[in-house]
Amino acid sequence: MFWYQQPPRNGLKLIASSTSWSHNSYEDGYSEAKFEVNRENTNYALMTIKNVTPKDEATYFCAAGDH
Repeated sequence: MFWYQQPPRNGLKLIASSTSWSHNSYEDGYSEAKFEVNRENTNYALMTIKNVTPKDEATYFCAAGDH
């Protein structure tokens, strides 16, 4: 599972990827403290954005990978 952020008038930025139920990897500038990813099973994942501020305004996408 991949999570992306698209700020206004900007391109997509990868926030995090989840390759297993317990392991999430974060890109530079993003952290679990801000973007918490919970993956309960192979069919369900949830990203929670904590302490939201106006700087977090964006469109967020998730994408499932087949591997």
